[in-house]
Amino acid sequence: MEEEISAEAASADHDLSTLVIPLLKGVMYQEDNAAQWSALLKLQVRVRDYVAVLGLDLVLDEAEGYAFLRARSEDAGESVIRLPRLIVRRPLSFPVSLLLALLRKKLAEFDATGSDTRLVLTRDEIVDLMRVFLPESSNEARLIDQIDAHLNKIVELGFLRRMRTGAANSEGRASVFEVRRILKAFVDAQWLAELDARLADYQAHLAGESESVLEGKQG
Repeated sequence: MEEEISAEAASADHDLSTLVIPLLKGVMYQEDNAAQWSALLKLQVRVRDYVAVLGLDLVLDEAEGYAFLRARSEDAGESVIRLPRLIVRRPLSFPVSLLLALLRKKLAEFDATGSDTRLVLTRDEIVDLMRVFLPESSNEARLIDQIDAHLNKIVELGFLRRMRTGAANSEGRASVFEVRRILKAFVDAQWLAELDARLADYQAHLAGESESVLEGKQG
């Protein structure tokens, strides 16, 4: 009897490790591994307890089908020892932040139609989203290259996924993207409600940059 209990405990520990390790590496999606996702739903309480020891919280959205780990808030009113940060915060450049905001707004508009579950955009459509907020440029190729660099960063962060279908860019990479729904977890509804004001600030900021560049050239 004791041997059976020991075997069950070992199996549970093994299942826990196969869940925690991928979560420490990045986002877990239901569509990528249905069996792993099912195991996470069953063991989520144990996973939460385990990662809490590491100073992390499990963020799990069963409806949207994703889960990830986030550093625990230090203002929770608990007297705890400050641990080294396991989940690194990555500062984002202004254009990348702007593009994430535009993609989040596009996702909200898409969800309002209720026509599908996946928002898929071509590079040209994303360029059109950005063009309104970027200084006018006579060098179209340079503009596209800059936006490609921002897209590569957002793919790296996990908010966009390249689709295998569609045309390729100059680097041979697919230029059709799926907007990952995990973006909703990082740009919440309150932030989204203030988005128009934020975008106006962005435009003012970019206009100021453009004027500075022109003044520099004249000088």
